[in-house]
Amino acid sequence: MALYLDSAIASEAEIAKRMGWVKGITTNPTLLAQSDTPPEKTLKKLVTLTNGPLYYQLTASNFHGMVQEGKKAFEIIGEQTILKIPATPLGFEVVAQLSPQITCSVTAIYSASQAAVAKEAGAKIAIAYVNRATRLLGDGIALVRDMASILADSNVEILAASIKSPQEATASLQAGAHHLTLPLAMLQAMATHELSHTTVEEFAQNGIGLI
Repeated sequence: MALYLDSAIASEAEIAKRMGWVKGITTNPTLLAQSDTPPEKTLKKLVTLTNGPLYYQLTASNFHGMVQEGKKAFEIIGEQTILKIPATPLGFEVVAQLSPQITCSVTAIYSASQAAVAKEAGAKIAIAYVNRATRLLGDGIALVRDMASILADSNVEILAASIKSPQEATASLQAGAHHLTLPLAMLQAMATHELSHTTVEEFAQNGIGLI
């Protein structure tokens, strides 16, 4: 299992790096638009702030453009690149073309059948937007569970995105997600419980240690 930061803001990536347990960074076009630097410069900065994968989502609208964009992203990011390619008929063609050379994920999956196609096209990661699927389909956790059933015994891993609470995060993992990508505030919330703080305070008041 890995927890990723879902952000293109360098200052947030620096905080996540200091945490020590955040294993990579995912971006998308909306997140890159929130950065105060051009996408190429942002990606070059982000790759220095993680030892793990850096996800980049293709935005071109035709086969040739998507293939060239994927190769350009790999030139910028290097071996840490994981391309995010939309779960569309065209996107699956691009995955089949690029996956032998560059690690590919398929993003915006909303059905288990799309997860099956992603596997056959050569993707290594299938991405489900859990909360968005709940809003649009009724049950994003069920989507993850169905994807996990289809992808069982394969080498394709599920990355759950669009997570709005720690409870939704753990439910996604229980349903079969291998990894989560979360905004910084959600990563911090995952690590926090008020009773933990209360317990630590009680030990500090009533006990002693080396320092």
